[in-house]
Amino acid sequence: MKKAIIAIVLISCAILLGWQIFQKATASLQQGGRRRGQPPVAVELSPVSKTTIVEVGSFTGSLNAYMEYKMAPKVSGRLERILVHIGDVLHKGQVVAELDSAEYQEEVLQAEAGLEMARATLAENRTLLGNAERELGRTQSLRKTKIASESQLDAALSEVNTLKAKLQLAQAQIAQKEAALKVARVHLGYTKLVVQHQDQAHRLVVGERYVDQGALITSNTPIISVLEIGKLIAAVHVIERDYSKIRPGLAAELTTDAFPGRKFTGQVLRIAPMLQEKSREAKVEIEVPNPDGSLKPGMFIRARVEFAKKENVTVVPREALIKRNGVSGVYLADLKENKAVFTPVELGIVTNKLAEVKSPALKGQVITLGQHLLSAGSKILVPDGNPPSGGGKRKGQAAGGENSKGSKPQPAGGKS
Repeated sequence: MKKAIIAIVLISCAILLGWQIFQKATASLQQGGRRRGQPPVAVELSPVSKTTIVEVGSFTGSLNAYMEYKMAPKVSGRLERILVHIGDVLHKGQVVAELDSAEYQEEVLQAEAGLEMARATLAENRTLLGNAERELGRTQSLRKTKIASESQLDAALSEVNTLKAKLQLAQAQIAQKEAALKVARVHLGYTKLVVQHQDQAHRLVVGERYVDQGALITSNTPIISVLEIGKLIAAVHVIERDYSKIRPGLAAELTTDAFPGRKFTGQVLRIAPMLQEKSREAKVEIEVPNPDGSLKPGMFIRARVEFAKKENVTVVPREALIKRNGVSGVYLADLKENKAVFTPVELGIVTNKLAEVKSPALKGQVITLGQHLLSAGSKILVPDGNPPSGGGKRKGQAAGGENSKGSKPQPAGGKS
């Protein structure tokens, strides 16, 4: 038993000793390799250039009618006629539906008759009041000569006051009957649904029909829906990162699968004052002119909103950006020493292809491929076909380089 334990201990010590020797040998080889220098890293270059850069946000959403409402009668009755169908264009003053109006016409006739009766009563009371006032005058004259008694004078005066009160009541009844006639006529007018909201800037169409001719409907039962499609509202949602960049008045470009290759213009109209807590998104409404009516509510759209545009700024390819120790920067190519120089940069607008460098002032070539294998001062190898812009001829390379406009260089000694 003791011999087995001793053997295990000896074997463990041998393994540990061998591992330590292996680690020292590996470290020695690595140090020797560093002393001899790492092989150069093959890279690709791109020139620092000046150009116009545009920051654009891309969103998806749906089109909504600029205005939508339902037309419904304010009275009950049988739907006698409906004069429009879905898709019909509407105009101000157009009648779209009519209810059976016989009952409401009778109400108008009754109100007119009641008004005539009230007017007749008023005329009668005026006549009676005139007679009573003349009788009061005679009684007052007779009272002065002691022919009429005091009681007769009081009775005549009371009759005049009574008839004056009746006259005022008759006048009030006339006002009441006139109001009742107006209400009856209004109710009669409600049996016709007429388009009211319309001007030159609107294009109203029938969106849906909810009932058919002959249906018995109650008040406020929708008959049709009306859509304004002369201009539409594109509703999109922006995330928190883009919320501070968007503002009313920004230009937008819209596309939809219904019209491949066609672009529509719009303008940011309204921005929600809050973000939804669950999605961290805010609703943005874009006004889209639609004079020919080709766009329809409910269509899926893609919107590109131009946040900012800068001209004649220093840019580098986006793939040249890299982080070292948490600092964003680029590797500039020192083609005299054939090495990479890491340069921290302050960025501005960053698009899918380009990145604006606000500082420092850059010029020359940046490394766009192979930079992840580099460290400060690493040796680089520029393959054939990717020479420095404006540099001299190098062995195995072409003279000149591709400029910011993408013109291709001619090979050394080649024909122009």
